[in-house]
Amino acid sequence: MVLALRGGRRRLGLLVSGTLLLAGCGSTGVERPDPGTTQPTPISTRSFAPGAAGAGDPYFPSYGNGGYDVAHYTVQIRYDPGKNRLTGTTTLRATATGDLSAFNLDLAGLTVRSVTVNGARASHARTDDELVVTPATGLTAGNGFVAEIRYDGEPAALDNTVLGGGGWLHTSDGAIALGQPESASTWFPVNDHPSDKATYDFEITVPKGLTAVSNGVPKGRTTKGNWTTWTWSEGSPMASYLTTVVIGKFRVTTGEHKGRPVYSAVTTKVAEGAPDRSIARTTEVADYLESVFGPYPFEAYGGVVVADDRIGYALEAQSRPVYAASFFRQGDNTGVVAHELAHQWFGNSVSLQKWQDIWLNEGLATYAEWLWAEHTGQSTVQHTFEQKYATATGQVWRTPPGKPGVANLFSRSVYDRGGMAVHALRVAVGDADFFAILRTWAAEKRNGNATTAEFVAHAERISHKKLGKVFDAWLYGTDRPAAPKAL
Repeated sequence: MVLALRGGRRRLGLLVSGTLLLAGCGSTGVERPDPGTTQPTPISTRSFAPGAAGAGDPYFPSYGNGGYDVAHYTVQIRYDPGKNRLTGTTTLRATATGDLSAFNLDLAGLTVRSVTVNGARASHARTDDELVVTPATGLTAGNGFVAEIRYDGEPAALDNTVLGGGGWLHTSDGAIALGQPESASTWFPVNDHPSDKATYDFEITVPKGLTAVSNGVPKGRTTKGNWTTWTWSEGSPMASYLTTVVIGKFRVTTGEHKGRPVYSAVTTKVAEGAPDRSIARTTEVADYLESVFGPYPFEAYGGVVVADDRIGYALEAQSRPVYAASFFRQGDNTGVVAHELAHQWFGNSVSLQKWQDIWLNEGLATYAEWLWAEHTGQSTVQHTFEQKYATATGQVWRTPPGKPGVANLFSRSVYDRGGMAVHALRVAVGDADFFAILRTWAAEKRNGNATTAEFVAHAERISHKKLGKVFDAWLYGTDRPAAPKAL
């Protein structure tokens, strides 16, 4: 992400408890023997309990949920911008990771009308932004289940302390669903933490004449009466905050590159020019980054430019980054395109396990900007590093990017010092090992999650060097490290 916002509220989780004995057992849960016979071995019973109301992230304890792993979401929504009214059905396929009597989903604001689990009606309750689902029978560990939730209401933004108004934003010509670290829960029920990645299908029905753009491969559109349904499919695992839907009037360009569809859209609220030219270079930038990081990890390319005063950032929505029009006010800007496309490798394909490790996303994407600037002849990486090092404020050095704290999750330390940490690694190991580290990291962790500790271990394994002092100084120290030698 490239950003420029701040903001005020936190979701609260709901903790519930209880047990459910295996169906068909007596009150003790054990079959009673007939009198006068040898007592048989008791039938084993299971003790069912609710899944956790959070994923266990120290920075955001209420984000996500425990007890299950989602494999796939099918999200079907119908949105009427004139009334700001959303009607939805979300079906998720998941596997229980414990014996569950109930499980939670994150859902902000919308009204749940019905829930079924494996086709049977399930009870449900709401507390704040938590939906608690209690199936008719317990869900056993290791078994798959299908939950269907029907809901409706007026979707709204989330006001959180990290980035500002992320979530569903009603606009003059449609809507924008976008935000980090959370946004998905404002338009569908979800396990809203990047540690539970899943694949997605989206069916978005909007008034005829409007475009609805989302993640992944465009699967076409159908019109019935005054409504058009746009279908999208993301077949690679995706963190929930990377989901997006943008509805409105756009200049759309389509094509194909390396056998993959290219789909980009620029809002008609801005004049044709720099935004169009900049995202038209998406595949060119992606090809360069592919030469550095290894194969492009997804099945589609593209980008979306929006114009809304509430969005002053760019976000690396999977396979289709979303950019604020303000990035292009001074002319063409492929640097921000390089940043968001670098996230397709680092942040999207290789996702963080916990939010504390956000520097893994932003530091590597920032360094990709520096590499792109050198590739296009604007500046050398060394010169960019020296500028950042010389002009960084005291707050950058006081804030460790490897442990920034919630308030500084998207601070300049995470971006600029994170990028400087990547450069310090490069100087420490040399170019051959450095680029090998990046390529093998992207390959070995593809479609998964990772931590800083794993990255450090990976870098040491590839380079055959002890790098603890380098990473300690640049990621965890609260003083300005000595500048590494020039390349």
